[in-house]
Amino acid sequence: MFGKRAGFGTSTSAVSPVEAPKEVRVAPQEASAPAPEKRRTEEYYLTKGMIFGALIEAIDLAQLSKLDADSAREEIRDIVNEIVSIKNVVMSISEQEELLDDICNDVLGYGPLEPLLARDDIADIMVNGATKTYIEVNGKIQLTSIRFRDNQQLMNICQRIVSQVGRRVDETSPICDARLPDGSRVNVIAPPLAIDGAALTIRKFKKDKLTLDQLTKFGAISPEGAEILKIIGRVRCNIIISGGTGSGKTTLLNCMTNYIDLDERVITCEDSAELQLQGPHTVRLETRPPNLEGTGAITMRDLVKNCLRMRPERIIVGEVRGPEAFDLLQAMNTGHDGSMGTLHANSPREALSRIESMITMGGFTLPAKTIREMICASVDIIIQAARLRDGSRRITHITEVLGLEGDTLITQDLFLYEITGEDAQGKLKGRHRSTGIGRPRFWDRARYYNEEARLAAALDASEAKSAE
Repeated sequence: MFGKRAGFGTSTSAVSPVEAPKEVRVAPQEASAPAPEKRRTEEYYLTKGMIFGALIEAIDLAQLSKLDADSAREEIRDIVNEIVSIKNVVMSISEQEELLDDICNDVLGYGPLEPLLARDDIADIMVNGATKTYIEVNGKIQLTSIRFRDNQQLMNICQRIVSQVGRRVDETSPICDARLPDGSRVNVIAPPLAIDGAALTIRKFKKDKLTLDQLTKFGAISPEGAEILKIIGRVRCNIIISGGTGSGKTTLLNCMTNYIDLDERVITCEDSAELQLQGPHTVRLETRPPNLEGTGAITMRDLVKNCLRMRPERIIVGEVRGPEAFDLLQAMNTGHDGSMGTLHANSPREALSRIESMITMGGFTLPAKTIREMICASVDIIIQAARLRDGSRRITHITEVLGLEGDTLITQDLFLYEITGEDAQGKLKGRHRSTGIGRPRFWDRARYYNEEARLAAALDASEAKSAE
């Protein structure tokens, strides 16, 4: 009935991740200043469901997938207009355009998620089943009016996302990490583990790559502290970035990689590739889950061990969460200075304890003192990031690992962030201050890289500012 255009015939195909065009995306509207969210009525969703069902009956998705985005959109526009006319659906031109956008997003993109993915002010998207979608804006979580047609549509979109990176999510493999084409990090946990429908979490990818200078403007670190971090990155200190969920660890790791020399060979290992390294000589590696038979998995430890055979100058691990901690420490201690990694911990001392715990749980039968000796010989700096209760993110510690006294790891703080109060709007006030350490442990390393004078100037400026 609606398949009159060339190449289209009646088909009963259902929307699935296999049939959906792989890279066809509806161009989002410019969203630097997001429009107020529009509340949809139940009648709107019923009308949309009826038209969408008729569209699927009328269109050949296999043929549609061969078209570019504009042609596919025009084809859908023609068929939807014809359906609206035949079904005698009464709606204004603006309502029809809105409906068309929604249906195009369902067929060509990520359905109801598209308007949220287009907004630059959103940090996280959290979908709890078909009817509840939350977003994080400026550190605060908000409920939106976005909803899916049903749990099956949500699962189809989850499948569409993960299949783009060669992964799957279903009852036999209900947990999956993936990424969007723009680098945004995705986690899906599906029924039967998620009782009320699939839970989809997206950590949005920032189009504009942040720098330490921009973090200074946001108040995340003082100018003097940022200068110290630049020197730390430049002189090839081994760095662990520690922090809680959503504290900005990956953002900070990206910032630190800006100070790697362009001629250095850098290899990154991640569960879901999201780092944005600037250097031309970068090799990106990503783990792989097991296949349907439960074999073929490539773990983070496999990647880190393989890195050592690839002649790296620096190894960067997106997140250390298991026995790969041992291999990363080995790399840091065998000539790969300037390696970096992130882990979840609430303080620098807790970060060191977690590294020790991860090595122990990995099955390594080493005495505790031997593990601590390896840690203090490998890790130079711990940078602690935190998300405060008002939603702001701050770098709260820049801490050196000095050595071992008896069985105890010794650290010293170079910079600290102190909360001094709260304003009338509930925003926390605070300041970054130097602890007055005149000669940090990496002083000789800074001298080797001709950064001694710059380091001394940054420490003196910070100490003078702290004394005010």
